[in-house]
Amino acid sequence: MIDHAHDLACVRDATERLLNAVAQLDNASLAESSRLPGWSRGHVLAHLARNADALVNVLEGRPMYASAEARDADIDDGAARPLETQLADLRESAERFRAAGDAPADWTRTVELRNGVTDDAARVPFRRWGEVELHHVDLGIGYDLEDLPAEFLERETDFLTRRFSGNPDVPATRVTDGTHEWTTGRPADKPEITVTGTPADLLGWLAGRRDGSALTTDGEALPKLPPL
Repeated sequence: MIDHAHDLACVRDATERLLNAVAQLDNASLAESSRLPGWSRGHVLAHLARNADALVNVLEGRPMYASAEARDADIDDGAARPLETQLADLRESAERFRAAGDAPADWTRTVELRNGVTDDAARVPFRRWGEVELHHVDLGIGYDLEDLPAEFLERETDFLTRRFSGNPDVPATRVTDGTHEWTTGRPADKPEITVTGTPADLLGWLAGRRDGSALTTDGEALPKLPPL
């Protein structure tokens, strides 16, 4: 059972960590490349602010974005803003998301995200938590996958293995950190391959943040995952 109130609290904690870290930057560092190809740190921050507003739209029954083109344009337009403006936008958009999450609502309802994807409303706070945590890492400012909360690492790994589950292009795969295990990929009576690693390295591979070179397999090549 998803505890949306718990996840909303985790979003607030993650957002505060992000804001405190970004406040230590300067305008020049915002223009530098992030870990995401083609995006500066300013692009990442603009995306995070607009994603908060997009998820408010989702919770309030509006389209997540007006269009893919409008989404991309908003990120590009916001990328070059100075640090003070970026921080204010992050704080204000986070507050709008907090207010939407705190409003009385039926959290069992189905909501629509991008590209026709639907989900339970109760899962939206966790999706926002993932955006904040992973894009904090993407900034490349000293917060890495190993710094992510253990609960988030486990739950995001579960989320991503479910996302690839049933994909015919991914071999039936057992994923384990030595304590927890998940299955993903195409249906099969038993896994074709087992992938083992630390929680951070497994998540990095599943989320496209690491190449998987730190992982071990049982003699088979590491599966190539489709883009998220």
